[in-house]
Amino acid sequence: MLPGNFFDDIRIGDERLTPRVTVTEGHILTYAGVAGDFSPVHMDDVYAKTTYFGGRIAHGLMGLSLTDGLKVQSAFFKDGVALGWTWNFKGAIRIGDTLQVRFCITDARHSRSRPEMGILVIAIQLINQRDEVVQEGEHRLMVPRDPELMVMEKMA
Repeated sequence: MLPGNFFDDIRIGDERLTPRVTVTEGHILTYAGVAGDFSPVHMDDVYAKTTYFGGRIAHGLMGLSLTDGLKVQSAFFKDGVALGWTWNFKGAIRIGDTLQVRFCITDARHSRSRPEMGILVIAIQLINQRDEVVQEGEHRLMVPRDPELMVMEKMA
């Protein structure tokens, strides 16, 4: 089991900042290979300079993928299972940007179908080194409950 908090130890209003990652050429090339998205705005510097962005940008979904990875690296949640995302792209991510995730628990409830789990709603912002929000949204995450607490509840 991953380090982190059980559902029962997490409170609405809990906030965290994750570790950071600096976006490199390697991130973009690797993501393009995995996703199959070789759009010239990501891959061709000459072309990208003619676009609205004025240069190459990272894939939007790479930002979401990095967000999820940074959330896991925060070690705040124990073995979370993603239930869904609502996500908005607010600004470009460029090679050399250093990204960090800021998240806040906005809702929590016990799972109706899986009593050993709890469901969290998390407001998430992906921010760059200038504290600009480049992506944001909401994440629904299922997290295990504390087995010892569940035993005590059954005994009560």
